[in-house]
Amino acid sequence: MSDKSNPGIERVGVYVDGFNLYYGLRELGRRRHLWLDLHAMATRLLRPHQRLVGVSYFTAAIRNDPPAVARQETYLAATASLGVQVVLGRYQQQSVQCHSCGATRRTYAEKQSDVALGAAMVADVATHQVDAVMLVSADSDLCAAVHAIRRLNDELGTKTRVITVFPPRRRSESLQRVSDAWFPLGDAVIRQSQLPSVVRAPDGCVYHRPHHWN
Repeated sequence: MSDKSNPGIERVGVYVDGFNLYYGLRELGRRRHLWLDLHAMATRLLRPHQRLVGVSYFTAAIRNDPPAVARQETYLAATASLGVQVVLGRYQQQSVQCHSCGATRRTYAEKQSDVALGAAMVADVATHQVDAVMLVSADSDLCAAVHAIRRLNDELGTKTRVITVFPPRRRSESLQRVSDAWFPLGDAVIRQSQLPSVVRAPDGCVYHRPHHWN
């Protein structure tokens, strides 16, 4: 399906796995690039025949680390103020026992974000909101959502494509196999897609890049 007002234009929805992207950037050792303009990044990933219809960012609220919580809240507020849809999952407390000494420690596992991301992609395909899904992740658990999109294409007679963009230092052979196309998120795109140090939102709110990310 093409844009009715612009025949030949492919409508693209971008779905970002925030957890996967964040740790990919961290492993590059570049905290300064965490202040990422997701809309600008998504725009740079498009081809001339494509039109961006929306960017959704899926993550979970950090717990028990006040400085990190403050940084995340600032980033998410700045991101949402610029039109990106932010969808929050949660961290679930777990107890992990050491096999050597038997000691138990408390840890947290991210929950619901990948389910919400997969559901959003499938829903947008089912309601004809997009002609192509651009998934920014290397989480192989999302293969299930891609398979669901394939089944929808068969049922609806559509040809919605799935394009996977792998965050830095992340790759999934499973996602490669089920995607119509895939490529890594390039260093140049990351560098060129940074928010200004001070983000002035349309509602008058002002957000500053966290000092820890300079």
